[in-house]
Amino acid sequence: MNTPPREAVVMCMYLELGQVELTGKVAIELGAGTGLVGIVAALLGAKKVTITDREPALGFLAANVKENIPPDQLGAVEVSELTWGQGLERYPTGGFDIVLGADIVYLEDTFPSLLQTMEHLSSESSVVLLACKIRYERDTNFLSMLKQRFTVHEVHYDKERDIHIYKAVKLPARRDL
Repeated sequence: MNTPPREAVVMCMYLELGQVELTGKVAIELGAGTGLVGIVAALLGAKKVTITDREPALGFLAANVKENIPPDQLGAVEVSELTWGQGLERYPTGGFDIVLGADIVYLEDTFPSLLQTMEHLSSESSVVLLACKIRYERDTNFLSMLKQRFTVHEVHYDKERDIHIYKAVKLPARRDL
């Protein structure tokens, strides 16, 4: 496995602390890169994990999954193509208990598509966990956009690596009269 980004490592450490119940949950990892976060979620007991990225990364992702998931658990992990904001009908609306993302908040042009994807995949009972550095104004802008559609709390800060983990829960749908 190539070296995963620090955000993925911090997310995995957070998951291992047991602050989020994974056992029996259906999870999806967005912009997976190496797939480390999704692999760890599966190893920690998620009943189904979908590990996604764009098409060019899928061969590498599939190889990492095969190499790092025990054969008797391979059926619980799926590698799937997902370009944010596109082809979302292939994924069940609100169909995931946990949505995971590490080091995915960095290209401002992708923020609207990323938010659309997160909204599609999550329900009001889903937990979205994002691990990221807050480096630039664009990063805080994304958090502001996220707070318009989700309740957002910082749940962990790794001071040594300067990485924040945010927990987001979808706001109830507004019912305008």
